[in-house]
Amino acid sequence: MRKVLLMVFLFFSCVLFSFSQTGLRVMFYNVENLFDTVDDPLKNDDEFLPDGPMSWKPWKYREKLRNITRVITAVGGMYSPALVGLCEIENDSVLFDLTRRSPLRAQGYDYVVTRSPDERGMDVALLYQRHQFNLLEKNEYEVVFSDKAVRPTRNMLHTVGRTVSGDTLDLFVCHWPSRSGGRRESEPARLDAAVLLRRKVDSLFILRRSANIVIVGDFNDSPDSKSICRTLGARSLNDYRSDKELYNLFFHRLKEKDFGTYFYRGRWEVLDQIIVSGNLLRKDNRLYIRSGEARVFKPGFLLREDNASGIKRPYRTHYGPRYIGGFSDHLPVYTDLEMCPPG
Repeated sequence: MRKVLLMVFLFFSCVLFSFSQTGLRVMFYNVENLFDTVDDPLKNDDEFLPDGPMSWKPWKYREKLRNITRVITAVGGMYSPALVGLCEIENDSVLFDLTRRSPLRAQGYDYVVTRSPDERGMDVALLYQRHQFNLLEKNEYEVVFSDKAVRPTRNMLHTVGRTVSGDTLDLFVCHWPSRSGGRRESEPARLDAAVLLRRKVDSLFILRRSANIVIVGDFNDSPDSKSICRTLGARSLNDYRSDKELYNLFFHRLKEKDFGTYFYRGRWEVLDQIIVSGNLLRKDNRLYIRSGEARVFKPGFLLREDNASGIKRPYRTHYGPRYIGGFSDHLPVYTDLEMCPPG
């Protein structure tokens, strides 16, 4: 019996080692209001303080960290995601607690985070495993709005790293302006964000001989919206034209029933997306998207049935001001990058 168990262990160890050498799992997750319990006098975080409307106690904060750990671990399955984009992060303090003081510490993540002018203090971040992604450079870009009356939003995070295969990977993490005030009324702010991101992408297409670009985020727009489809120029996989174009890995799935990452007014929407440069869709590229697709992670524990409608929707942390102890109002997304070994 011991011999059989040893053989099973060695088999799975080889599988894990093999994937860690040839593949990178990239995920993105809007974690829904990951605030600490300490007042930041420079930001409007009063809602998430122990004596605030959400009654955000230290035990709730610790439970939130454990829940995020559970999701990241589950997305990883038998191996941890190498790269984890996050949004609705208050500051680097919560990332320290997540990666050093929660069960996630066992997975050995380092992190980078933006310092955005967002009034609530919301930022975006990237967790990365150094043995799979050697961070070379970190930049962040502030969205300057055409309408000066629009409130500041989250900066875009741009990281540059070298993979185990020796290839350079440019990864952007985004959280575009919300739909507050109405989807149509707020659209110009997201168009401004799209113009900025497209400008940065075009510079990479010029700078790099073969730009490996992955963009993840909560865009607060659908893949077929003007900001993403036209201004950013992220096409459907069914409309492949060039390596130096962007492609949305969820565009072609928009008509699927009950497909989405966010549930709003009785229907699913695809707000959280993964967009890649065209060369990452070609298997003859040294770095490419495995199976040419991305997935929405939608296990039962991340969903909760609505008593009134019977529809299952994301199991969030709060329902209004009421604490229900769930995970987030968004579902995570992920994709796998396959790497040719160096040599």
